[in-house]
Amino acid sequence: MERLRYVCTSADDGLEVLTLLRREFLVSTNLLRQLKVTENGIMLDAVRVTVRHTVRPGQELSILREPDSGKERRVEPMEGPLDIVYEDADLMILNKPAGLAVHPSPGHYDGQTLANRVVFYLAQTGQNPTFRAINRLDRGTSGLMTCAKTKFSAHRLEELLAADGIRRTYHAVCEGTGLPESGTIDLPIGKTEDRGIMRQVREDGQRAVTHYRVLKEQNGRTLLEIRLETGRTHQIRVHFSHLGHPLCGDFMYGQEIEQMKGCALHSCAITLTQPSTGAPLTFTAPDPPVFEKLLQGLL
Repeated sequence: MERLRYVCTSADDGLEVLTLLRREFLVSTNLLRQLKVTENGIMLDAVRVTVRHTVRPGQELSILREPDSGKERRVEPMEGPLDIVYEDADLMILNKPAGLAVHPSPGHYDGQTLANRVVFYLAQTGQNPTFRAINRLDRGTSGLMTCAKTKFSAHRLEELLAADGIRRTYHAVCEGTGLPESGTIDLPIGKTEDRGIMRQVREDGQRAVTHYRVLKEQNGRTLLEIRLETGRTHQIRVHFSHLGHPLCGDFMYGQEIEQMKGCALHSCAITLTQPSTGAPLTFTAPDPPVFEKLLQGLL
């Protein structure tokens, strides 16, 4: 099984393994718990050790990228189109089409989800067939998503996401014009009474912050660039609907457009750091053709 490795230096002499796990691998508490109970999860010179073991210069400390927790949710592999923008040993960046659900759920058990396709691809290429989405998109939203390929990278990326270290930029087309050239929407979002997954702006909701910039106004519609500071369910859709500018094609918070597979919301850019090397990574995806049709008044 693949391992992450670190060779101890003279400055590390006498340090505990735990110190190096935190400093060199940035191991989270949850991942550390899994490594401890996994055979050969933590090794020093190919010998299993505890976190209290001390190291000497020249020794090699290593951990499994994929410790066994026995709690992985299994997804049925099923072949289907997959737009892979980037892939390495730790992560994948995918460009999801509108209309494709991310996870199997009631109404989506036929294998036509992103998770089923990713698991099929990973199995076919000899990799661990486990689906781990880091930033999730609604079924009707298109664009870039990050998926971790190991538990190690999943923990690192989830911590990065929680600390606003994964910058997500969206483009959207909303109904109406006249929004300020740029602005910040800081309005709490919570569940709507007796309406299932639907959300609304409400005082007792969770803090939700959306930054936006107007890119174009045309034919009574507005093209927006949006950056999320928080990641609440349906945040962009709820915020702009609350302002009286629902996203085009949003059946839940605005008006459905029959020719569209979802609303006019696209994850167009993601910036993050590679979980093992710390290298900066930036990816972009062009807007779907439906955006131009909306702005031209063809839909």
